[in-house]
Amino acid sequence: MTDHQPGPVTDRLHDSRYTSFRLDRRMIISGFLFGCGIAGSIIDLFVFHLGLQWHHFYDLSTTRIALLSDGIFHALTWLITVWGLFMLAGVRQHIRVPWGRWAAAVTLGVGVFQLFDGLVNHKILGIHQIRYGVDLFVYDLVWIGSAVVLIIIGLAGLWLTRYHRLNRDLLHGT
Repeated sequence: MTDHQPGPVTDRLHDSRYTSFRLDRRMIISGFLFGCGIAGSIIDLFVFHLGLQWHHFYDLSTTRIALLSDGIFHALTWLITVWGLFMLAGVRQHIRVPWGRWAAAVTLGVGVFQLFDGLVNHKILGIHQIRYGVDLFVYDLVWIGSAVVLIIIGLAGLWLTRYHRLNRDLLHGT
C-alpha cells in the first residue's frame, strides 16, 4: 500500500505532467507531419518531379496520368504540411515550443518519408524509380542511405531533447 494521499497538490502535479506529455507528443507529431509534407511537396515533387524531371509519382501509364498523379501527390503532401502547422499552432497556445526538439521531429519525418518512398514506391510497388536510363544501385544507395541517416539524426535529436517533455516550466502559468 502506498502513502500517496490524493489531493489538490498531487492532482495538479499529475495533471501538469500528463498535459506536458500530451503537448510534447502533439508537438512531435506536428513536426513529423510537417517533415513528411515538406519531403514530399518540396524535396521530391519540386526537385525530382518538376526541376530535374527524373520521374513522376506514377510512371506506369501515359504522361497525362503521370502529371495527374503528380498533382494529387502535390495536393496531399501540402495537406500534410499544413496539418502539421495547424497542430503546431495549437501546441503553441499552451507551451513555449522547444524548437530543437521540433526540428528533430521534422528531420525524422523527412527521413521516414524518404525511406517509405524509396522502399515502397521504388522497390515494392515499382510505381516509379528515382531516375531512368541509369544504374539505379548508386541512386538507391544514396536515397535510402540518406533516409536512414536522417532518421538516426531525428531520433537522436528527440532523445537528446527528451527532458524538455518533463520540464514543467514549458507549461504557461506553472
